[in-house]
Amino acid sequence: MSARTPAVPAASPHGWARALLTVLSALVAMAVVASLGLWAAGATGLPGGAFPRVVMAVVVIAVGGSVELSGDAGGLVGSDAALTVLPLSVTLTGALVLARGFVRPLRHGGHGGTAGARESAGWAGRIAVLWSAALLGLAFAARRTFAVPLGEGLLNDLGDFFGIEPRVGFTTDVPSTVLFGLLWLAGVLVVALLLTDGAALPGRLRTLVASARPAACAMVALLLACVVLGLVVGLVAAGTRGHPAETFAVLLLGLPNLAWLALTIGLGAAWDGRVEGPFGLPMPRVLDEVLRTPDISTLDLGTLTERDGRMWWLPAAAVVLLLASGLLAAVLSPAGTPLWAHAARLAGALVCTVLMICLVGRVYAHYGLSVLGIGDLGGGLTGQVFLRPRTWTALWRAALWGAAAGLVGALLVRWSRAGRRAGAGRGGRDGR
Repeated sequence: MSARTPAVPAASPHGWARALLTVLSALVAMAVVASLGLWAAGATGLPGGAFPRVVMAVVVIAVGGSVELSGDAGGLVGSDAALTVLPLSVTLTGALVLARGFVRPLRHGGHGGTAGARESAGWAGRIAVLWSAALLGLAFAARRTFAVPLGEGLLNDLGDFFGIEPRVGFTTDVPSTVLFGLLWLAGVLVVALLLTDGAALPGRLRTLVASARPAACAMVALLLACVVLGLVVGLVAAGTRGHPAETFAVLLLGLPNLAWLALTIGLGAAWDGRVEGPFGLPMPRVLDEVLRTPDISTLDLGTLTERDGRMWWLPAAAVVLLLASGLLAAVLSPAGTPLWAHAARLAGALVCTVLMICLVGRVYAHYGLSVLGIGDLGGGLTGQVFLRPRTWTALWRAALWGAAAGLVGALLVRWSRAGRRAGAGRGGRDGR
């Protein structure tokens, strides 16, 4: 009797090695996008070899981490700096890579029922553990202090006279970085599960997710379509208007910031903001012109079209994209879904989407440096930029737009299906 060769167990698609590959792939992709964006923005000239640490800091900020700015040059120099802005190009890149790595084993190796749900939870837990370790490493590495020149004129003369060498730097708040980084991860995984058909979930949760999936898919498609359109516009601008490095800095660091901002403005929302000083945040010229005023400016369709009449395409693009989203949600929904359900679900999904844009699209940045109380003479060492939404106005407009798009999309799909059934019926009678 021949001896049987023991079977070698296959490598688990939900194991630690696969989880490590998923986490590292997301971090590497984010670091590459951040590096290219910072390079295009001219950050490679930072003193003291600070560029790699700045890249790490951008990745930390992109996942919701906290980076604190500081400055010190002794008692004769005062400094103040703050930064609250998400580089959403980096954020979106990491989310897409991480979501793909998370759902792929679930599609190919998941099992139904309670065991499958437990396996999925274990797979998410492994990713979360390794993600936490990566966040800790980034939080401790993304720290740097370096000297900055005082510029020219009176500030420089005072600095030379008193022997002052200002130093600025950044550091991370480790606990908040890990906490908000894990919350960001949880959001990415939840959205990935919403979009994944056939993922192993408990019975009641599976039913709830199935009802929400069409609208969720429509909203993700809407956000990605806005980014793609923004990319096309940006590439055309880079090739025709000059200053390609500045344009690519915008694309690689803040493309979704601008594309999703444009979507909300196309829906009729308004933002308040202001730009003061020679600020280095990359932004389109028309946006800088609207916000660079002595008082707080209103950023909406009216103020944009006053500067550039071509901004009237924003509502037209928003209408087309929303109608396409309504069609997609209706096609993915089960036949027989009531019209009111189509309208209500897409309205709720669009409200959640616009709320997310309002939360992640806020910008606040400030820096100031003064010698003996003098901070804006000759050196240009002060500046501020902020942008905040009028949230409630944006949300109720999103509810109306979403309900209308869901209703119209459902009606179009219903009429199309009825037409196909009628055509099939006529074909069958003619065949007899």
